[in-house]
Amino acid sequence: MSAPIALTLGDPAGIGPELTVAAWRALRSTGPAFFWLGDPLLLNDAIPFRLIEKPEDATEIFPDALPVIPVTCPVTVTPGQPTSENAPAVIESIERAVSYVQDGRAGGVTTNPIAKHILAASGFAYPGHTEFLAALCHTAGQEVMMLASPQLKVVPVTIHVSLRQALENLTVERIIAVTRATHGALQRDFGLSSPRLAIAGLNPHAGEEGLMGTEEQTIIGPAITQLKKEGLRVSGPFPPDTMFSATARPKYDVAICMYHDQALIPLKTLDMAEGVNVTLGLPIIRTSPDHGTAFDIAGPVGSITGRADPSSLLAALRLADFMSQHRRGNSQ
Repeated sequence: MSAPIALTLGDPAGIGPELTVAAWRALRSTGPAFFWLGDPLLLNDAIPFRLIEKPEDATEIFPDALPVIPVTCPVTVTPGQPTSENAPAVIESIERAVSYVQDGRAGGVTTNPIAKHILAASGFAYPGHTEFLAALCHTAGQEVMMLASPQLKVVPVTIHVSLRQALENLTVERIIAVTRATHGALQRDFGLSSPRLAIAGLNPHAGEEGLMGTEEQTIIGPAITQLKKEGLRVSGPFPPDTMFSATARPKYDVAICMYHDQALIPLKTLDMAEGVNVTLGLPIIRTSPDHGTAFDIAGPVGSITGRADPSSLLAALRLADFMSQHRRGNSQ
C-alpha cells in the first residue's frame, strides 16, 4: 500500500483550502490518500475531517474524512486578503511535510500555492518553494524544476532569476548537471529505462550557425557532446520555436530548456489545467499544481461562488503517488 501524500497549507487566503476540499471529494473513493497540514477552521465544515497526530493514520481514515494534522494560522484568514502575519503557518506546514517524507511516514509532498511576495515580507529568504525545499533537504544548488503534463515535460536550466541573470548563469556545467538529474529522475521515478532528452537552443533558430548568437556552439553544444559520451540519449540544440510542435513532441520524453519562460510558456499553453510542478534533484518526492494562489477568486470554503479548478492539484497528488511508488520499487 502506498504511503499517504502530505499536502501543505499554501497561502490560507488563496484557493488552497478550497482545492483541498475538492481534491478529497474527488479522490476519497479511488485515492491516492493524502493528509492536509492546515488550519481546520478554514474548512468551514464543508466536508467531514478528522484531526490526526500521525501520518500513518491517514490512509485508513481517508475514505470517510479528510485527515488533518493541524497547523494553526496566527491571525484570522480573510479569503483574497493575504497577510504576512500568517507566513509562519505556511512555512511550518512545508517544514513538517518534508520531515514526514524524510522519515518515511509519507510518500511525497504536494504543495498548495504560496505567494512569494507575502512570504518575502515576513523575512522568508528563498525565492520560492523549490529553493526552500532544497535547503530543507540539504541539497541546495541541486534542485531542478520540471513541469509535467500528459502532453509535455519541460525542465528549465535556470529558474527564478531575471532573463539577464539567466544568461549569465547558463554554463556548460549547469546544463550537464540539470540534464543528468533529469535523466536519473525519469529512470527512478517515472519508469523510463532509456529516456530521450531534447535540448533547446537559446537564440532564434538555435543561433543559425552563429549568425544569431554563439551560445549553441560555445555552451550548449559542448554540454550535449559530454552528455552523449556518458551514454545519455540527448539531441539538439533545437530551435525553440519549432521543438514544441505536435509533430516534434512525440520524439522526446522531456525538453531541457535554457530559461524559465522558454519552458513554461509552451507547457502552460498546451495544458495549464493538468500541468504539475515537480522538483527533481531532491531525496524526496515533491509536486505542486502549476498555478498560483488566485486571490482574486478565493472565497470561503463551501461557498456557492467557488470557482477554483482542482484539476492541477489532482494531477499533482496523483503524480506524487505515481513517483513515490516507482521510487519505492526501485529502492527495494
